[in-house]
Amino acid sequence: MSLQNDVMTAMKTAMKEKDQTALAALRAVKAEILLAQTSSGSKEAITEEEEIKILSKMVKQRKDSAAIFLEQDRKDLALPEIDQAEIISQFLPEALSEEEIEKVVIMTIDEIGAEGMKDMGKVMGLVSKELAGCADGKTISMIVKSKLI
Repeated sequence: MSLQNDVMTAMKTAMKEKDQTALAALRAVKAEILLAQTSSGSKEAITEEEEIKILSKMVKQRKDSAAIFLEQDRKDLALPEIDQAEIISQFLPEALSEEEIEKVVIMTIDEIGAEGMKDMGKVMGLVSKELAGCADGKTISMIVKSKLI
């Protein structure tokens, strides 16, 4: 519930400052959280893990949209998407560096005794679960591939 309170506080600030980009991003976050709460059917608040998953998904969507807009030379549409992704990512935990991710990947590979690309799924599953919200799936995948080859 603290994320919802943080978002509401940030929304009030954005309204006072008349920051339309921030307001749109924060309203989208609020809508996604409410949607997740009602879709589960329970009256309880969603877990912090689910909140992180929702925020990560929203940031990824906006970054992907911005990339597509930039490919089509539409900077006017890409800039708001990039700005919204930055605003939403403020509510995510601090992202890990590639070196820190690499340490976790190596530790997981040693732990399960993974050998070669056939074990990539096992390693990816464990590492993704451990680093949920702290690392991007593409980055994890790239590091796991380089270590298993």
